[in-house]
Amino acid sequence: MSLGMHSDKIKEFIQKRKEAEKGGGEDKILAQHGKGKLTARERIDLLLDQGSFVELGALTTHHYHEFDMQSKKFYGDAIVTGHGTINERQVFVFAYDFTVLGGTLSQMGAKKITNIMDRALQVGCPVIGIADSGGARIQEGILSLDGFADIFFHNELGSGIIPQITASIGPSAGGAVYSPAMTDFVIMVDKVATMYVTGPEVVKTVLGEEVTFDELGGAMTHAEKSGVAHFVAKNEYECMDYVKTLLSYLPQNNSEEPPVVLNDDDPNRLDNNLINIIPDNSLQPYDMKQIIHSVLDNNVFFEIHELFAPNVIVGFGRLHGKTIGMVANQPMVLAGALDIDSSNKAARFIRFCDCYNIPIITFVDTPGYMPGSNQEHLGIIRHGSKLLYSYCEATVPKITVVIGKAYGGAYIAMGSKNLRTDVNYAWPTAQIAVLGSEAAVKIMNRKELAKAKDPEALKKQLVDKFSDKFANPYVAASHGTIDTVIDPAETRPMLIKALEALANKRDKRLPRKHGNINL
Repeated sequence: MSLGMHSDKIKEFIQKRKEAEKGGGEDKILAQHGKGKLTARERIDLLLDQGSFVELGALTTHHYHEFDMQSKKFYGDAIVTGHGTINERQVFVFAYDFTVLGGTLSQMGAKKITNIMDRALQVGCPVIGIADSGGARIQEGILSLDGFADIFFHNELGSGIIPQITASIGPSAGGAVYSPAMTDFVIMVDKVATMYVTGPEVVKTVLGEEVTFDELGGAMTHAEKSGVAHFVAKNEYECMDYVKTLLSYLPQNNSEEPPVVLNDDDPNRLDNNLINIIPDNSLQPYDMKQIIHSVLDNNVFFEIHELFAPNVIVGFGRLHGKTIGMVANQPMVLAGALDIDSSNKAARFIRFCDCYNIPIITFVDTPGYMPGSNQEHLGIIRHGSKLLYSYCEATVPKITVVIGKAYGGAYIAMGSKNLRTDVNYAWPTAQIAVLGSEAAVKIMNRKELAKAKDPEALKKQLVDKFSDKFANPYVAASHGTIDTVIDPAETRPMLIKALEALANKRDKRLPRKHGNINL
């Protein structure tokens, strides 16, 4: 092909494009690879369908002059942005480029990010951010901070409209951590990703505390303790697999239904072994995940926040090909009692499902809210109310199955009928009461027990009497707070039939700007 009189311009264009693709240069790319890390563009290629990425803003540069910054100009300016497809579904993506000035955010870098967030909102498709950043670019001062503020504002604009996912594959410091925290899901790579507001050096200076980067803000710290991370990936490849799997359960935006994935699992399949999972002694623990896996299509459950507050289980699955959000107590941990962390975990998941038209299935076996001065002083009342609020607020189809214990406020909070749950089932093993039998007898019959010649014998007699009356689902069923008691073996088909009946549910509320959840 003859370039003719325009050959110099074409050569200049090709040269600039090659420079842009090199980011911070060959030495910096080698240094990134030397740490066992991929570059920003390699990560995007790993995430997206082959050949689908279209880069935007590749020739952007900063325009700052102080601190000799004009000699440190690179095309792209530490952010790679664009769009492409994942399993043929459109997404927008941005990735911090650590090879350019440590992936620090500049005014122009922030402009690139907010530009693609605006586009994603306009067309209604997910945004994936890949974090590997030294935080705000110190040399730009207030301009960099303003850039972060613009990103935060866009995170809020898109919240509940388009799914936002963060893949954390390197450091995120200072302001760089808040945007991931405002997204819907955070995946961190173990031993590679770190997130902290102030680093170990500042912690040591201010508090005299010696702590490593990983201890302070590593993936396991945020997965187990803070709850910032929803998933921990072994490496970058697994991290991208998590993103792809997560998106497979989600709609493109809040005006769409989640994708239906047809499979060969019989919607009328029974499981006669389910009842055998429940121990005869209600105080003995069992693994709720066995029941969850059994009822879902092909026994596949995609758990969210697995390592954080494991006394409650949340995650996605499918019933007859349709995405559902699962919330369940886990008797294996703290007997399934609700505490501050589990209330926060479940409440946020429920609100996410409600945003994106994902029906909520709740399996209940809980003795109540966690007692003790520690929980009270840290605000179990305030945090526990979030769970109540989220169930009340949700207008998607809601189906609850009481499997074992359902006592007191925790019974109410776990998708009870009067929170306007649509269908409430119970197994014959369900125990629905204000308190467990022993605790109830101690309170109601305190004076009788104090006067009794043989208080233990009387207590046993009263406990048995209370249990006969309330350690079953039939009193609740007689009042209509349980719609029907079901054979455990029929749980899967009963859930599917309920979802089909609720498919066209519409629940309109009085207009308001927004409710005031107790944060």
